[in-house]
Amino acid sequence: MFSCENKIASIVLLLACFITCVAYMPVPLFRRSFFSSSYGFPSPALHGMGLRVKERGAHALQFIMRQGSSTVLDNDASAKEIVEEARARLRPAFDDVDSRTQRILKRVLKSFRKQQVGTHMFNGIDGYGHGDVGRDSLEEIYAQLFGAEAALVRVQIFSGTHAISCALFGVLRPGDKMLGLSGQPYDTLEEVIGTRETHKDEDDNSIPNQRFLTGSLEEWGVAYDQVDLLPSVAPGQYFNLSEIDRQIDADVNIRVLHIQRSCGYQWRPSIPVAEIGNVIAHIRAVFPDRELIVFVDNCYGEFVEDLEPTHVGADIIAGSLIKNPGGTLAPTGGYIIGKKHYVDAAFKRLSAPGVEGGATLGQNRWLLQGLFMAPSVVGESLKGAMLLAEVMGSGFGLPCNPAPGTYRTDIIQAVQVGSRDRVLQFCHQVQRLSPIGAYIRPTAGVSPGYGDEVVFAVGTFVDGSTLELSADGPLREPFTVFSQGCIHWTHWALVLEEALVQMGFCKNSAIDVDF
Repeated sequence: MFSCENKIASIVLLLACFITCVAYMPVPLFRRSFFSSSYGFPSPALHGMGLRVKERGAHALQFIMRQGSSTVLDNDASAKEIVEEARARLRPAFDDVDSRTQRILKRVLKSFRKQQVGTHMFNGIDGYGHGDVGRDSLEEIYAQLFGAEAALVRVQIFSGTHAISCALFGVLRPGDKMLGLSGQPYDTLEEVIGTRETHKDEDDNSIPNQRFLTGSLEEWGVAYDQVDLLPSVAPGQYFNLSEIDRQIDADVNIRVLHIQRSCGYQWRPSIPVAEIGNVIAHIRAVFPDRELIVFVDNCYGEFVEDLEPTHVGADIIAGSLIKNPGGTLAPTGGYIIGKKHYVDAAFKRLSAPGVEGGATLGQNRWLLQGLFMAPSVVGESLKGAMLLAEVMGSGFGLPCNPAPGTYRTDIIQAVQVGSRDRVLQFCHQVQRLSPIGAYIRPTAGVSPGYGDEVVFAVGTFVDGSTLELSADGPLREPFTVFSQGCIHWTHWALVLEEALVQMGFCKNSAIDVDF
């Protein structure tokens, strides 16, 4: 029998052992107290969390890069548990997204009702495409939704870059200059502008002793310069206004001011519509007598906010129908929206002077239904992006853009994963858990319009549709995965449950290994 003193000593020893074990137990970055509130508005609580996440992100990324892509972070929670905890914290943010979706859907329904959309509009016109009431009504709906004078919505525009090119070539002339206000543009636009050389096939000798015709703005005699965004952005402090004013004042040939709303492949914040409105108002006030055309690349941003750039003063904008406004149903197409004379000029570039029409070939139903579904699918894409940021940023401390809890103006979620192998592993899981081409393993390669090797995971029903779940990224430092789209946020939950294990962030998974 133990004496009372021996019993007390044993209890003290057990407590000491327990405290020691707890002190040295691996602590995951996830905390239930890290509660993400609304993603639509800044929050003091989120600001503090953002600073902690940023600090942890730097340390986590340095650790990953030092240890290599095979490193498994010390985390006892299953991937499924981590994703479910993140979802619980995001409930208020998801509710905010649903409220915004409802407001935008109400506007869409109002425009459909005003245009008296009926089944008679589904049958497109062939040949020249004259008298297509469905096409004309669709363009009226787009103009109303975007608060603009006119809209050009055509299946003959086959990408966002094509739409942007038509708009720029429509309003620029030899001797003009375009000034970029948001820094370096998206990779595919560099060849349109002429800032990156188009590579000619060395075996192509079809035009010996002749200048290689690139078709760029630079070759056409249009100059280009750009002003970077401020290094540390904050509300009201995105654009370098003093440098913009200086360049406009110094060059009377500047005609077009280019703004790219989305971050593209750059590690910079996407630009909220309010900030675009602020810089436009500033320029109009400082240069009231200059004919300056403000063009906005609106790709990935449609229906994310209540307003679009044309609501706040943009003269002309462009985007793709296989991104947000197509609602995953549009089989192809693009749009150009803005002041009527600028839209007309872009249409002449798409077709030819004096030519009207444009056959829709029976696609009106898909363009109309896709537009109706767009607010809902964009809302789900936002939820999926929030989940990615919450898991990878708040959970594992990786640098995320946008950071968890910050304002969103597009559907893109960028995450620095630390190595080439992890980019490929993440994209592999996205492809494997996609409905189309799940048997394909994405590999890096050179793609037209991109300056570096790029990997794409696009297991989508519409080729290249980035409103459906997809991920991609250039294989260059800092090894960032750019993810976007989903028909429902739970699709990203499934991807994360697998990707966390395959990338070495979790030791185990609670999902079926045969899935």
